[in-house]
Amino acid sequence: MPRLTRAGAIYALMLCAGIANAAIDTTSLESIAERAGALPRTHSFLVAIDGNTVLARGYRGHGVDATANIKSLSKTLIATLVGAAIDRGVIDGVNQPIGELLGPRMPQNVDARVATITVGQLLSMQSGLERTSGANYGSWVASRDWVANALQRPIVAEPGTRMLYSTGNSHVLSAILTRASGRSTLALMRDWLGEPLGIDIPPWTRDPQGIYFGGNEMGMTPRALLAFGEMIRRGGRIDDRQIIPADWIEASWRGRTRSVYTGDAYGYGWFTTRLAGVTAHYGRGYGGQVLFVVPERDMTVVMTSDPTPPSNGRYFARQAAIVEALIEAS
Repeated sequence: MPRLTRAGAIYALMLCAGIANAAIDTTSLESIAERAGALPRTHSFLVAIDGNTVLARGYRGHGVDATANIKSLSKTLIATLVGAAIDRGVIDGVNQPIGELLGPRMPQNVDARVATITVGQLLSMQSGLERTSGANYGSWVASRDWVANALQRPIVAEPGTRMLYSTGNSHVLSAILTRASGRSTLALMRDWLGEPLGIDIPPWTRDPQGIYFGGNEMGMTPRALLAFGEMIRRGGRIDDRQIIPADWIEASWRGRTRSVYTGDAYGYGWFTTRLAGVTAHYGRGYGGQVLFVVPERDMTVVMTSDPTPPSNGRYFARQAAIVEALIEAS
């Protein structure tokens, strides 16, 4: 049977000494780790409690320091980058219309309402534009101009109303970040998140115009994802350095609409649910890439999975049940 990581063993000793605030006994933790590994797609499972990594486990030949395709969990990173851009004055705020930001990148002959869609409406998936995800995804990424294609789609709901989950929204945000800053989304991600977190962010997919894919295909190691989640859990801080404004994180977690699939609230790149009676915030990507932040338990959880099989809500529910078991054991 695989053993706990060295960090987990040290943390267990800390618990015995009464140093740490939160506790999961090693027997329960090992049982939950086995349960996570029994899911057919699991590649990694990491848990941090009160700032200590108590579990860092790889499965099926995958390690926690190997780059994983985090799929749509990328949207959570892009949304955080938007918050950093607003903090730096690169973007005025969530109410700024995208027409102002895109300028000549706005395609011709679109519904006049498109230019008035706000940054916040893109973040919360309330742009009202026809989705580029699901059945429309293949034709969208095969198009010559992903930004124009996303914005030329018909408005099928009044902007600011119901949630229409669409990767095109996040990609338009990547284009906005690029134009407003004069730098690539990769450069911003490395400068504003990678450097302060001490994590590597490798290049990922770009569109035909060279804009980094905003909302899919990012590569990060599971351990880097845990570091990102821990920064978010701490209110945007690393030691005495404020990386992301705490009020941005609070705004990101504030539900503005709901998923039609799970009923969970959605803010700016984050879903929110209740597990074992406490609030849990999460980002997720196709195939089983998940990041949970549970402030009431000082807990951050990462799971990466095989990104290729068909993904459905039932599999995510099994992952959420594992996080719920961690909460119940803490």
